[in-house]
Amino acid sequence: MSAAPVARLGGLTALAGALFAGSLAPSPGPGPGTVPGGVATRPGSAVLASLDPAAPAASPAAVAARLAATLGDPILAGPAAFVVDATTGQVLLDQRGHAPATPASTLKTAVATAALVTFPDDRLRTTAVYSPPPGGTATAPGGTLWLVGGGDPTLTAAPRGGYPALARLADLAAQVRAAGIRSVARVLGDASLFVGPDRAPGWRDNYVTDGDVAPVSALEVDAGRSAPGAAGPRVPAPPATATVAFAGALTAAGIQVGSVGLGRAEASAHQVGAVESPPVRVLVEKMLSESDNDLAESLGRLVARRRGLPASFAGAARAVTETVAGLGVPTAGMTIHDVSGLSADDLIPPATLVALLRAAVTPVRPELRTLLTGLPVAGFSGTLGDRYGTVDTAAGAGEVRAKTGTLRNVSSLAGQVVDADGRLLLFAFLSPAEEVAGTKAALDRVASALAGCGCRPPAAPTAGQPSTAR
Repeated sequence: MSAAPVARLGGLTALAGALFAGSLAPSPGPGPGTVPGGVATRPGSAVLASLDPAAPAASPAAVAARLAATLGDPILAGPAAFVVDATTGQVLLDQRGHAPATPASTLKTAVATAALVTFPDDRLRTTAVYSPPPGGTATAPGGTLWLVGGGDPTLTAAPRGGYPALARLADLAAQVRAAGIRSVARVLGDASLFVGPDRAPGWRDNYVTDGDVAPVSALEVDAGRSAPGAAGPRVPAPPATATVAFAGALTAAGIQVGSVGLGRAEASAHQVGAVESPPVRVLVEKMLSESDNDLAESLGRLVARRRGLPASFAGAARAVTETVAGLGVPTAGMTIHDVSGLSADDLIPPATLVALLRAAVTPVRPELRTLLTGLPVAGFSGTLGDRYGTVDTAAGAGEVRAKTGTLRNVSSLAGQVVDADGRLLLFAFLSPAEEVAGTKAALDRVASALAGCGCRPPAAPTAGQPSTAR
């Protein structure tokens, strides 16, 4: 077996093992031609201990030559591209890498980063609060029960099945009954945690009807679907749908329900039940793997609230930008109107996307490792699960881990790969091409070319011998 395959063997396996073993270490300080990583550094240590620190470093000229043909594919319409060595931060390819471009869903790496440094172990709580009728006891019949949304789009009406840690309306209804309540005059949904419009500037009118995202709300059930596991259009009014579903769960639990509507909970109401989501770090993995727009927008608003900003599109955009800037990630040229990447008006330089990934590679912020473990794996999981199945993308299958992004006029890919020499490379490719199957395949060919790159500099010639390219 040649040296290159030995160095490459199990690149993603080595990466995953290092992540779980905690063996990530910071890189030597950046030198000329390096990208800011947003992290402190310590001389003499490797980014990824499970990879060979002596593996040959890639040459910018060799990387440029390796990717020239695939990046030059006319279907990609002249993409922006940025590639760095994760260990040294050396820039290996810069094709308009600092020019703002529309990121589509690769922008989710930013909200993922912000959520992970803000509250990685928090759980999103949905509560039931009750006010008895005037003069009644705490559980007297005839009062008002509120379902208070906590920004958890994974709240489900399914009584069982699926991921076991999901918050369930059936469990909340059972808690209400256990509190001694047997009859309520009104059930009201409270979605007041989030403010402002439920659709962002730059969103297309058909996003909701096509099922791409629900109107953003602090109170929704099953991500705004009409029923658990349903596909197709999202409901136009998620809080109303969630409240009706809760009333149904109450009835199934043996609680008599009067009218159903919407309204803000009274300050005097007391809690009679609460259910919680999986930890935010688990939600982030789901968001990245499945490109979940509802989770992205909810997490952005919750970051905004934690920073004392309005839980709105504008507040979330500002909060996410400020949070990643606080890590040292360069945000010049970053102008966003949502945090899911659905807005065609969003702009971010590819270099910023790469800097977010590099911040997650080093151990200064170990909570950011979820950003890496949540990335889809080429030909295996998430939004890359059905890609990389052709001969010309085989080198990337199982090796490329990347966040995808697709809008009508945007196709993008940002992630990481261990190259043929055993070096961990980080990349962002943003194409302004029309959304067609061929565009995604062309981007996959670019990433696969990088995965198969043995891009070390050519060997120095011996005395009296001409230089030869590798």
